[in-house]
Amino acid sequence: MSIEVIKSVRTMQHRSSVLRQAGNSIALVPTMGFLHEGHLSLVDIAREKADIVVMSIFVNPTQFGEGEDFEDYPRDFERDLSLARERGVDAIFWPDADEMYPENYSTYVEVEELDKHLCGASRPTHFRGVTTIVSKLFNITRPDIAVFGQKDAQQGFIIKRMVRDLNLPVEIILGPIVREDDGLALSSRNTYLSDSEREQALALYRGLQAAKKMVESEEVDSNIIIEKIRSFFEAEPDVQKDYIEVVDLERLAPIERIDQPALIAVAAYVGTTRLIDNIIPKLSDCCG
Repeated sequence: MSIEVIKSVRTMQHRSSVLRQAGNSIALVPTMGFLHEGHLSLVDIAREKADIVVMSIFVNPTQFGEGEDFEDYPRDFERDLSLARERGVDAIFWPDADEMYPENYSTYVEVEELDKHLCGASRPTHFRGVTTIVSKLFNITRPDIAVFGQKDAQQGFIIKRMVRDLNLPVEIILGPIVREDDGLALSSRNTYLSDSEREQALALYRGLQAAKKMVESEEVDSNIIIEKIRSFFEAEPDVQKDYIEVVDLERLAPIERIDQPALIAVAAYVGTTRLIDNIIPKLSDCCG
């Protein structure tokens, strides 16, 4: 099938307006490229929900902090284009950085409070970059629906809050985490891992699975659950904890007991590669 590649903001806005005027609904799948099955599963959701699927591919500089991997982040547009075409994407918005952030750019969007914990604690400017670029993408592609992955759960909840607070006419859908056969959450950064690090990275998944079993066995003390996950990290020499947290889904703030809808989230450096993962226990599991 054919796929349209658009690099200009104005061209993308015009194309979206034409599509909407013709009665089409639009679903956006925002990505930074180097696609894997996790991204493509979001395309499948978008395909079911809308007439037209637009994927954005943009490695957004404003969500990378000093010393992070912006320059080294994996990029392969021709591969991405092939995978997107095979999966049924109708158009790819692929702008240059200068197109998204022209000279003297000075406007940002920030959701307060929800970025104080989890990834926001160690990456204090990250979510300002995320919400800024996502709001720009919404204004450019004009979607009815946008599909994000649960692996970046904090990002998803922050974007939902932004959409609510700013009255943006976009439905936000979070697709489930897609994993390798052994449980490792798919991530473009997995390519950084050596064979040894790849095996040790399973500590994140194994720790979360142990936590899930504890919750299902009616353990609701967050500190006990956190210590169990920590034991999996400490058993691996190349795994260094960034955070292990149990937070509520409304404020994304730590809770002492899982007696409300909660997110159990982890981040760790495996070697020099930072990985994240999470689970959301069902309320019936934790609260009877």
